[in-house]
Amino acid sequence: MLLRSFITALLCCGIGQAQAQDAEGQALAKAAGIPWPAIIAHRGASFDAPESTRASYLLARDLGADYLEMDLQRTRDGQLIALHDTNLGRTTNIASQFPQRKDQPVNQFTLAQLKTLDAGSWFNQANPGRARASYAGLKILTLDEIIDIADQDSAHRPGLYIETKAPLLFPGIEQDLKAKLVQRGWLTADGQVAPGHRVVLQTFEKGSLTLLNQFMPQVPKVLLLWVGEGSIEPKVNSAYDPANGESKAAYYARQQPRDRAEFERWLDVAKANGAVGIGPSAALTQGGDQSYMDLVQPWMNQMAHAKGLLVHVYTVDEPVDFRKVMGAGVDGIFSNRSSELLKFYQRPVSRGVDRILEANGF
Repeated sequence: MLLRSFITALLCCGIGQAQAQDAEGQALAKAAGIPWPAIIAHRGASFDAPESTRASYLLARDLGADYLEMDLQRTRDGQLIALHDTNLGRTTNIASQFPQRKDQPVNQFTLAQLKTLDAGSWFNQANPGRARASYAGLKILTLDEIIDIADQDSAHRPGLYIETKAPLLFPGIEQDLKAKLVQRGWLTADGQVAPGHRVVLQTFEKGSLTLLNQFMPQVPKVLLLWVGEGSIEPKVNSAYDPANGESKAAYYARQQPRDRAEFERWLDVAKANGAVGIGPSAALTQGGDQSYMDLVQPWMNQMAHAKGLLVHVYTVDEPVDFRKVMGAGVDGIFSNRSSELLKFYQRPVSRGVDRILEANGF
């Protein structure tokens, strides 16, 4: 009887702690004007459509994701575009379109040149089970075009969740972003998020966070976290060596902050530079290309909440991992599979992925 009572007390304590964590996160989210728990469509609904394209963002919007997430870069002629990689080899036909320039970074191309590229066919080749003929020829999008998608008359207007990608390659991009958001009516002239809109700014770079806070102090900001150079110092410095047979996911899973004080130091960096939250990585149950360091351990999330910081974890696609990270105390999830995350949160989806894609011409 004593043992049973002890176990019951432990279980109740654990449930109570989880509920307290949820309450803290909900209060922080409410104060920042951010949905809880947040569904952040990572490069759009990029499991089912080519990332960062019209198909992907329309699908995420019409499913009901809270935010359209994007990586912001700038063309040679000063246009803001959404693209994850700093070169074009993985997600476009740059090698056939501009063979002599296939290894050049995005900022060496004008928008007109980038618009000649096919940013959809690679997806069909990589994912034959989800391929659609209509994906071939999809274009790289400007920030303006993504704002148009979010602004279109639909049953749901998502927010924008914008990362300054490799900002050292694009000096002044933080100020350019503010100017565009003001021009499009998403921010007021004094830098407030306009009524009826939601914006979150994110970056891995401390310097860019400082500038985002300088130009847009009233806009919610998130510092993305990593273990390695430019971010959290690791417990053991070791480079990935595929020759030893270890998967990259297993290597990342071994990477830990040097100690609790080092993790806390980066929470303090985020807080001191105006962030309302952190964006840590997760180690996924099945591993894979998106499985990184486990930076959403319960003690980490508790420490973040204690410092007044939300926790939005990247990038989680499977129900087993949704349960794991939510149980650890996160407040939102970056996911390529908004449809699955909506189901997990028991939020209604009026139409399935196929019907939405077809309704939008895909």
